[in-house]
Amino acid sequence: MPEKTHIIVVDDEPDLREMVGEYLVEQGFDVSLAKNGQELRAVLSKRLADLVVLDINMPGEDGLTLARYLREHYATGIVMLTAAGDVIDRIVGLEIGADDYVAKPFDPRELLARIKSVLRRLEQKSKKQDALEAEKPANAVRFGKCVLNLEAHTLHTLDGKEVPITSMEFDLLKAFATHPNRVLSRDQLLNMAHNRDWDPFDRSIDIRINRIRRKVEYDAAKPQAIKTVRGAGYVFKPPTD
Repeated sequence: MPEKTHIIVVDDEPDLREMVGEYLVEQGFDVSLAKNGQELRAVLSKRLADLVVLDINMPGEDGLTLARYLREHYATGIVMLTAAGDVIDRIVGLEIGADDYVAKPFDPRELLARIKSVLRRLEQKSKKQDALEAEKPANAVRFGKCVLNLEAHTLHTLDGKEVPITSMEFDLLKAFATHPNRVLSRDQLLNMAHNRDWDPFDRSIDIRINRIRRKVEYDAAKPQAIKTVRGAGYVFKPPTD
């Protein structure tokens, strides 16, 4: 069963804090209450929050100070509660990193709508980041008995010995590393390797692939990392172990 969305309501007014907390619980959220920054930190030390409803005007550490603290230390949504005329506080709150605000007095339904909107945006942002990370190749990519370092432009054996490679060989390995499990034609590989001085009828790419195989494969005659796809090109198969 999926864990409920956790919301922390931080407000020094007991009646408002309890009212908001009860309403959000009725809407299916898991809610914690805090009257100040100290209690907020105590709650966060036990369980992270998906979103914090944070009153700006509180004695001691005010909401703006706590919003700055939250933004620096946690990836949580922040909805600020402001007095009706505090336009400056709203602007400062948004500049600090609050996701939205609701002016007091407010209808709980408006607060709920703001909370749901922020949660949707955070979920969409998280999905986009996950997708980008999935597409982004790892800095170190293993090819058979070697590891390619994409930042350092180097190739090493698994025990750390450097394997000399040309810039063209690195570019070809990088093309494979950034397109794993995808069949790449000779033309695609040459274009990705930025080699402009080639004849589409020559087989120089095959010679380069064979040289790379002798460096990275355990058995160049039976390649497992860079496989030939007859009539189509080559495909990089990352190790599964």
